[in-house]
Amino acid sequence: MSGPHTGGAAPMLEVSGLCVSYGKVEALHEACLRVEDGTIVTVIGPNGAGKTTMLSAIMGLLPRTRGEVRFFGEAAPELEVEHMVARGMGLVPESRALFGELSVADNLLLGAFARHRAGARDHAEAMDRVFGIFPRLKERRGQEAGTLSGGERQMLALGRALMARPRLLMLDEPSLGLAPLIVKEIFRIIGELKRTGVSILLVEQNARAALQVADYGYVLENGEIALEGPAAQLAHDPRVIESYLGSINHAEGARP
Repeated sequence: MSGPHTGGAAPMLEVSGLCVSYGKVEALHEACLRVEDGTIVTVIGPNGAGKTTMLSAIMGLLPRTRGEVRFFGEAAPELEVEHMVARGMGLVPESRALFGELSVADNLLLGAFARHRAGARDHAEAMDRVFGIFPRLKERRGQEAGTLSGGERQMLALGRALMARPRLLMLDEPSLGLAPLIVKEIFRIIGELKRTGVSILLVEQNARAALQVADYGYVLENGEIALEGPAAQLAHDPRVIESYLGSINHAEGARP
């Protein structure tokens, strides 16, 4: 499966034949996907399909059994997370992984640590940009992260990832555990991030919201890519409607 094409240029991210095993159990089998520069690509599928495993293997957090990850046309080494961050890849994990006892501002500064260590001194400018996207974080900049609401914590996790100025941002279930109105706001922000030049690989169980914001989509089932196509096309595919859209509670799948 080759994914979307936009001419002869190499895609920003190209994953080929990716396999990941936990012991003797293969969690991901021959997965292939592409993310073109300036696009939002979503991977939808049920719990346990291998979506988080895929993101972790791309980022270098999990060893690959087989397969290749190319970032800007260059093969990406395994298990070198810092290398991937330095080259412009960011990941917002499902857990959000914030430091609850630190302030909002300090959590954001930690996101700029790798750039700072590499000699960049633009963290103040980056923080202003994050506060422009998330005014609520600016209001709470001195507040401990552990006291934030679920939606605010997700905004902080996104903001911290943006502090590293990623070219590609990978989001693992950003709507998880959030109220419908907050989900709508998070997906609105994801759409806005694309307009700032950040490409996004979005893993989501909320298929309705994901397909509405994405340009291209993949359906992952039992560790394999079962379907792919332009997001609008997938949203009207009878198999996707039956499995992922028809059964979604309408409030849960509120339009972003």
